[in-house]
Amino acid sequence: MATLDLDATSSSSPAAPPGVSRFHHTPCYCEENVYLLCKKLSEEGIAKSDGSDLYVVFISNEKKQIPLWHQKASPRADGVILWDYHVVCVQKRKDSNLPHLVWDLDSSLPLPSPLATYIAETIRPSFQLFSEFQRVFRIVHAPIFLRSFASDRRHMKDSAGNWTSPPPSYEVIVAEDGTAHNLNEYMEMPSADVVKSIGPDTIDAVLTQKLGVLVSESHLEEFFSKIS
Repeated sequence: MATLDLDATSSSSPAAPPGVSRFHHTPCYCEENVYLLCKKLSEEGIAKSDGSDLYVVFISNEKKQIPLWHQKASPRADGVILWDYHVVCVQKRKDSNLPHLVWDLDSSLPLPSPLATYIAETIRPSFQLFSEFQRVFRIVHAPIFLRSFASDRRHMKDSAGNWTSPPPSYEVIVAEDGTAHNLNEYMEMPSADVVKSIGPDTIDAVLTQKLGVLVSESHLEEFFSKIS
C-alpha cells in the first residue's frame, strides 16, 4: 500500500484511537495487518474462533487511485489521502440490533467503527468523484483469506530492489498450498467484474471462492445486510 500524490495542506495527524496498540501494525502493509488482525480477533474471542463472522475487504480500482478520509497517514485535517489500495476487516454481527463493524488500523475513527459510520465518514459516497477515483470493493471471507493469501512483499521494492517502506520483522506470509505471492490477484479490480446486484449467487461466491466478489460502494452496505 502506498500513497499517491495529493495536493494537501499540512496538519498534524490525529492520535491513534484507543486499542490500536494491541494489534500488530506495519505502515504500508495493510493486507498483512488485516491478516494478523483477523487471527487475533478470533484467538481473543472478539470474533468467532473460526473467523466466520469476519470479511476482508480490499479497496481499489483499475487506476489504483482511491481517496479515503480519516486516514492517519494523511497530512490534512480531514484525513483524506489517495491510496493505490487499502484493506480493512468487516465483522458481521448476528444481532440485527447491533451494527456491523469495520476494523481499520489506519483510520483515525474509533476502532472498530459501525459500518454505516465508516462508509459515511471514510468512503463518503455523497462526495462527487471523477470516474477514475470511483472505488471498488473486493469482499473475501476471512477463513478463506487466511488459508489462501500469500505475500513475499515484492510489491514494496523499487526497480533496484530497495524497500519503499520498511517491511514487518516477522516472516513472509505463505498460503497453505505453498503459494508464495498472490497479492496482485486480490488487487485486480476490473470494472467488468463488479456485480450488478446482490443476490444468493453473490453471497455464495464470497463464502466459497478464494477471491470473493467485487462490489461497488452503492452495494457495500447492502451485501452485509443480506448475508446470514
